Amino acid sequence: MEILRANLIDIKEISEIYGHARIKMLETGNPNQWGNSYPSEDIIVKDINANSLFICVDNKRIVGCFVFSEGDDPTYSEIYGGKWLNHKPYAVIHRLAILNHGKGIGSICVNWCLGQQDNIRVDTHESNTSMQALLKKIGFKYCGIIKNAWGDPRVAFQSMAATELKT
Repeated sequence: MEILRANLIDIKEISEIYGHARIKMLETGNPNQWGNSYPSEDIIVKDINANSLFICVDNKRIVGCFVFSEGDDPTYSEIYGGKWLNHKPYAVIHRLAILNHGKGIGSICVNWCLGQQDNIRVDTHESNTSMQALLKKIGFKYCGIIKNAWGDPRVAFQSMAATELKT
């Protein structure tokens, strides 16, 4: 498998993967995180144009996608019921979706991100137990609650490698 920067020609396949992820969320008790239409095609295009949307390709087929960007994320400026591991420069992972659960694709995507930057923050819905399990398995630490751009609470994690970075 390889990780590549997404292009506009990938929109259809990426949209299908996000659609599959929304169905999986519904089936696993997480109907509210992405609802019926998030992320929209407009958001996908915006992520591609920002050079922050990546795809995981296996045998010339897109099997996963995620946003990876370095720099401050305004939704992480305040954290409740905990604290960040440090306040050094960090990257974020958003909108991770995979086509086939249980195949290790999520781990491949997150580990690729850790290869780019070891200080990473990520958040997810409290009902997204699959994502939380993945993050803990890879070594992320629960840090507290943040509020996303819509003001909804999300559980926040930071990579454990970040603990080695002095604050």
